[in-house]
Amino acid sequence: MTYPQFFDQAPRIRVRDPLAVFLGGSEDGIFEYSYLDTVKLAGHSCPTVAGTFLMVRAGLKALFGDELPERGAVRTFLPEAASVGVTGVMANVASLITGGRDRDGFHGIGGRFDRNGLLAFEADVAGSMAFERVTDGKRVEVDYQPQIIPAAPEMKALLQLCIIGLADDGQQREFGRLWQDRVRRILVDHADDADLIQVRVGGSR
Repeated sequence: MTYPQFFDQAPRIRVRDPLAVFLGGSEDGIFEYSYLDTVKLAGHSCPTVAGTFLMVRAGLKALFGDELPERGAVRTFLPEAASVGVTGVMANVASLITGGRDRDGFHGIGGRFDRNGLLAFEADVAGSMAFERVTDGKRVEVDYQPQIIPAAPEMKALLQLCIIGLADDGQQREFGRLWQDRVRRILVDHADDADLIQVRVGGSR
């Protein structure tokens, strides 16, 4: 698989999954998720996928500090229905990393490791997403402001040409290059930008 080199420069998210240890799939249960993993899940790389990856990273950091986040022990809340806009894409990225699902996840073993009910849509969230630690209810809200990293001015016209099928090969490649350059700026240059990813402890319930 070929992909832009900056995918490998993006931050990675490490978690610990006790279910993997219990079932013998991993000795220590430590998983590391890359941006490439989320691209494979979504099937594309865009500001939404990149921003959600960074929001999950920031939310888990705020909840767990220097400890490894526990996969399957975090609830994710989204303010819109799954079918609205990019909510479904965001939910899938969050679920990949946190393990949480709405009603179609792993049902657990003997009352342990249940992953259902850990993803909620149409929740009371002021930001883009919220995360809550199952063990003690600590909650953070995370907001994403991609408009602070605008697209290249010429990208709009190229997009229109591509959509209506009038772009030649060179224009199509240039559109893709500009699109991914914005993703790169979000994901690499501004990964720790507090204006891009805003975190607030607490929030609505």
